[in-house]
Amino acid sequence: MPRRIIIFDTTLRDGEQAPGASLGEQQKITLAHQLAALGVDVIEAGFPISSPEDFRAVTRVAKEVKGPVIAGLARTREEDIQACWEAVKHAERPRIHTFIGTSDIHIERKLRKTREEVLEIAVASVKFARKLCPDVEFSAEDALRTDFDYLCRVVEAAIAAGATTINIPDTVGYTVPWEMEQTIRGLFDRVPNITDAVISVHCHNDLGLAVANSLAAVKAGAGQVECTVNGIGERAGNASLEEIVMTLKTRRDRFDAETNIDTTQIMKTSRMVANFTGFVVQPNKAIVGANAFAHEAGVHQHGVLMDRQTYEIMRPEDVGLTESVLTLGRRSGRHGLRRRLQELGYELTDEQIEEAYRRFLAIADRKKQVYDEDLELIMRDMFGRETGMWRLVGFQVMSGAAPSEEQESAPFSTAVVTLRRQGKIRGPVAEVGNGPVDALYRAIERAVGEKRLSLVDYSLRSVSMGTDAMGEAMVRITDGTTESWGKSASTDILEASAKAFVSAINRLAILRQRAQNEHANGAK
Repeated sequence: MPRRIIIFDTTLRDGEQAPGASLGEQQKITLAHQLAALGVDVIEAGFPISSPEDFRAVTRVAKEVKGPVIAGLARTREEDIQACWEAVKHAERPRIHTFIGTSDIHIERKLRKTREEVLEIAVASVKFARKLCPDVEFSAEDALRTDFDYLCRVVEAAIAAGATTINIPDTVGYTVPWEMEQTIRGLFDRVPNITDAVISVHCHNDLGLAVANSLAAVKAGAGQVECTVNGIGERAGNASLEEIVMTLKTRRDRFDAETNIDTTQIMKTSRMVANFTGFVVQPNKAIVGANAFAHEAGVHQHGVLMDRQTYEIMRPEDVGLTESVLTLGRRSGRHGLRRRLQELGYELTDEQIEEAYRRFLAIADRKKQVYDEDLELIMRDMFGRETGMWRLVGFQVMSGAAPSEEQESAPFSTAVVTLRRQGKIRGPVAEVGNGPVDALYRAIERAVGEKRLSLVDYSLRSVSMGTDAMGEAMVRITDGTTESWGKSASTDILEASAKAFVSAINRLAILRQRAQNEHANGAK
């Protein structure tokens, strides 16, 4: 009988900590429902004390999402743990996840304490959490750079204090698979009460080994793996959920382990995460990349035509990869739209369907066919909006070439924009610039009152097929302290560019407020 490995998904917490990947409250709720449909065992919904926004989002996930354990993260401080409990207590199965650094560099440089002091803090925090919640996870942060004898002491003490799960994180992506396997096996050999808790791992991908290290831990006896969809996360990211799950499924002969994941939901979930975070999946990404099941070499194509197993170790349909086109026009109805959106993982209210249908028809008026990618963009725009944010009402651009060499470097494009926030109109505001996009962005900056923004990156790409394809604009901006990004799509690339810039400004405001809240709470 294969062991069942618990899949602990931290896309909504660690995944969201990737620079530029912040999620709105409604986006978190929608993703959490999709993660439940995917079959993850635990959803780490956020870090409740970090901001009022995160507290609200974790609370809503706990109240609304049924099935998985709902966890929140907390430092080893009573106020953190209490806030975490207040957010997750509404769940059918709540969990408090608390952590403290155990490596000497963390103890001495970050915490400025001794090993004995950290051990006492860890025990006290677990005991306090257990008074509130029957399911408590303890993480020894930077465990793979922790003195092994000391790590054994911490693990034993945390279990004795009531921890039901012990996480051994490779916080900085430093270890290699054989070291990970040796560490996990060593804990099972040395810690007398080890079987009283589930042993978990949380691996980062700084050396590109997060998945390999996670699988090594499973091989050594770990019962839980912490991971994210598409491997997103801080720095180089986390272990990729889809790669771990499909490796265990494809190579059951080597691991004798299985998960509760409905693998046919993998592609749908991957696309939703990419859509909401703005992190495009690289084409050669394992399992979910555009080229994962593509064959170009003639000999490969011939082999696949004869028998797919000649060059494919998984079936595309096993991960939910299907080619689906929804043909649209004014004859397309709301019921057909609702059904396809449900198939893509979006459950909408009647009011939301009306808004989606209005946007749907606006695209259908410009295009012969509307693809899944177009619908994903509609959903991102709808669920990405926050109250109190700027919205583009209208714009007009006049562009042309400079009439003479003397004026070659002078601005020769003019843009006029009108924006709205909280029901109040700002504009029309006019500006000139070196090209239509530059003029648009100068006008938007003036309208919203931003004076020190710098454009870090700007890109355009087609997101669906045909000459009438939607063009997606992505911009990164900075105010010198905080970097933000924005994304939007339209059949008009200037409209997409303008909306992307407005989105980046809105996100910048959210990030500034979040930074202020974290500073006020002493969050690190």
